[in-house]
Amino acid sequence: MAAEFLVKLYEYSPVFYICVISVCFIITTTALLGYGFGFGIPVILQSIDEAESFSPVPEKKMVQVTNPFALEMGTTAGTVADGVGLRPYCLEDCVLTCFWGCGVQALQAVLQKHQHRTRLSTPRSFQEALQFHYLHCQTFHVQKEERDECFTELPADVGVWDFGPLPRDRYPLVAVLTLANAEHRDSYNIVASVTVLHVPDDKYRLSARILSQYLHTTQGNTYDLKPLFMSTDSGEQSGSSTADTGPQTKPPEEEAEEPEKEEEEPGAPGRDCVVCQNAPVNRVLLPCRHTCICDGCVTRFQHCPMCRAFVVESFALANQTLPEGESEE
Repeated sequence: MAAEFLVKLYEYSPVFYICVISVCFIITTTALLGYGFGFGIPVILQSIDEAESFSPVPEKKMVQVTNPFALEMGTTAGTVADGVGLRPYCLEDCVLTCFWGCGVQALQAVLQKHQHRTRLSTPRSFQEALQFHYLHCQTFHVQKEERDECFTELPADVGVWDFGPLPRDRYPLVAVLTLANAEHRDSYNIVASVTVLHVPDDKYRLSARILSQYLHTTQGNTYDLKPLFMSTDSGEQSGSSTADTGPQTKPPEEEAEEPEKEEEEPGAPGRDCVVCQNAPVNRVLLPCRHTCICDGCVTRFQHCPMCRAFVVESFALANQTLPEGESEE
């Protein structure tokens, strides 16, 4: 009987279509506005961060280690033919050794050798570890806390004006910083800094820049320095290099702040949290390495506000105390 009624309703009346559309509308409205029927706000109406706010981002435990080395590109525009300027800065007297045309495989072997057996902490130990797989070596003595620019170049008698097409088997330039005095090597956990640089030539004209940086420790660990990505209004801090100085049992991919970078005062222009726009930026999100959020807002997000990547963990740039009367949620 019911089936016959529906068939007649379908054949002779538009009420059937109206009923079907009404039922679909009610079901859709119920699913979207479930809280009106006592089911609570459905997940599809909640943002990802609100839905997962009950699970705070884990905090990575970091250890602050003094890095006595810093190296950046100088003001002199560099090419393989004309040379390049480097600007080292060291907390103690150190030696800057520049290896032109260093073999890629030879350098990787050196990094592995430091981790397994040999402790590379002097220019001579690096030369022997490289087994002279480089075209030219030039050494500079850098005085404590001086910022003089060192100019290094590949001699013309070497007869090399470019390093061929990509992929290459040699790095254009590798700069190694080591402590000059033996007694200072016992005072610092970091004993050497290795910087791989690209220098343009006729075959590859990409501007001179730092490709990668590594730190050697007295325990035989090698840490990879990686950049922190900050908002564009944060001036010179944007893209600044950071060193991995976590506990020695952690892998080299971990990041921590570089001690020679001076910390801006809280509330300085361009350092406000991108979420609340009130507190200073003090949190680095991993693995995307965006530095854009304060200590209070980091507990409210599971995804980076800048790139929307999932946040596995975070660490603080500096220990900050909350004003009296305020507590961290």
